[in-house]
Amino acid sequence: MAAFDTTRTTYGTSSLFGRLSAKTASLLAAFVDWNDARTTRQTLGQLNDRELADIGLCRADIDRIAEGKPVF
Repeated sequence: MAAFDTTRTTYGTSSLFGRLSAKTASLLAAFVDWNDARTTRQTLGQLNDRELADIGLCRADIDRIAEGKPVF
């Protein structure tokens, strides 16, 4: 009796499940990043100008901080 390995894909291609799981992981990561930026904007937006100045920020810096960009 011969045994055949039917679980392997050809070199350079991936299975449908692999492609779907990679896409799902990518979408989940994008959602997590978006939600982190949203909560950062919301939290910093609740501070008054004096509180922002105490931590070295101004209102114009909030979007840059939420996007993970440096503020000089």
